[in-house]
Amino acid sequence: MRRRRKTKIVATVGPASSAPEKLKALFEAGVDVFRINMSHTPHDLLAELHRRIRDLEVTEGRPIGILADLQGPKIRLGMLPGGQLELKEGDRLKLVREAASNDPKVLPIPHAEVFSELKQKHCLLIDDGKVRLRTFASKPDSAEAIVEVGGILKDRKGINLPDTLLPISAMTDKDRADLDMALKLGVDWIALSFVQRPDDVAELRKLVQGRAGVLAKIEKPKALETLSQILELSDALMVARGDLGVELPLEEVPGRQKEITRAARRAGKPVVVATQMLESMITAPVPTRAEVSDVATAVFDGADAVMLSAETAVGAHAIESVQMMDRIAMAVESDPLYQSIIDAQRSPPEETTPDAIMAAVHEVTHTIRARAIVCWTKSGSTAQRAARERSEAPILALTPSLETARRLSIVWGLHCVHTEDAHDLDDVVDRASAMALKEGFAAKGDRIVITAGVPLRTSGSTNLLRVAFV
Repeated sequence: MRRRRKTKIVATVGPASSAPEKLKALFEAGVDVFRINMSHTPHDLLAELHRRIRDLEVTEGRPIGILADLQGPKIRLGMLPGGQLELKEGDRLKLVREAASNDPKVLPIPHAEVFSELKQKHCLLIDDGKVRLRTFASKPDSAEAIVEVGGILKDRKGINLPDTLLPISAMTDKDRADLDMALKLGVDWIALSFVQRPDDVAELRKLVQGRAGVLAKIEKPKALETLSQILELSDALMVARGDLGVELPLEEVPGRQKEITRAARRAGKPVVVATQMLESMITAPVPTRAEVSDVATAVFDGADAVMLSAETAVGAHAIESVQMMDRIAMAVESDPLYQSIIDAQRSPPEETTPDAIMAAVHEVTHTIRARAIVCWTKSGSTAQRAARERSEAPILALTPSLETARRLSIVWGLHCVHTEDAHDLDDVVDRASAMALKEGFAAKGDRIVITAGVPLRTSGSTNLLRVAFV
């Protein structure tokens, strides 16, 4: 099966989409990577979902990516008097390090790490920002705050602290257990929530040890302060606009989305745009015009993938959501302005042989109007460099590693084929031509551009560019 678009689609598996026939329908509708949210997935279900997706992969004969999304730590309120409180603007409250409170003027927050770093004038956003507090005094075990935005508070609602760098790891004991299980099963990507600093990503990378790709979710303002270091340690980024939109002023999120997307593109690493992309389709059969424009903007920006969350996990129109996202991406990519916008965002190549080769591949492909680029890749680095150039021609990535093919399923423009490694230079050209013909990328007599590394079977040694007739 060949996709008619270059932007990839990530879909979340949930009660509305976990049955084998639903997974098959979602894949056929356009899903390239299945996301499993570990916040709602026990280990036995994770193993079963993994098995079903791998069975589907065999049936379809196409590599399919699996992304396990770790929950991360949750900062929550304690138990409130009567189960809820109504707060009004201007109310003054005391915040205490307790599990419960019987005083309507006292809010319990059972997290010592919050009070150790909470300072005067810091903001607290409760229940996804529905209630906002601002501190005016702080102590090691308590703080005083004023209500800036009032509302109804209920037990155990989540708390976001955009001004506070919390002294906690991005991984809890649950996350470590989930990670261990996911790696044993052989998932392709691990998504890390609650990233505040580069050390959070370094900790996960040390545990993963190359067994999966590390994807850092950018959802906290503190992560934006060290974005370049986080990107350097990550294999991919996600613009997690849910929490990012809670902790940042909403009007800043689009600009930050572009900042993150462009930083990842410059680095040649995949970037996924996520959260509320087709939110109305959880219940409605068609999206709003604004949602269509939102997805289109991510595609115009050159994001590697766009993601569906509740739309496919619990939505009433899971298949239609994927089909709609597929149609939007194809429409944008066929727009006369698309390629010029993408080209305007290209970065100059780094001063390395592989980057120079891939820049040349881009130019040669455009000049001779080649039908396809065919990359021989073992680790995936050659294919990712090709994708970084955002060429007009489709990219066929041939790899002897099924794990690499699965991991590359999230990368823009790549059609991955698991095949035996090339035996010699003649085989490099002959099999590239045969695969381009077989997979429907070129017809007899068409020209293709081939890139590989010599000596063969040497990872990261891209140094060959060849034009061939099919």
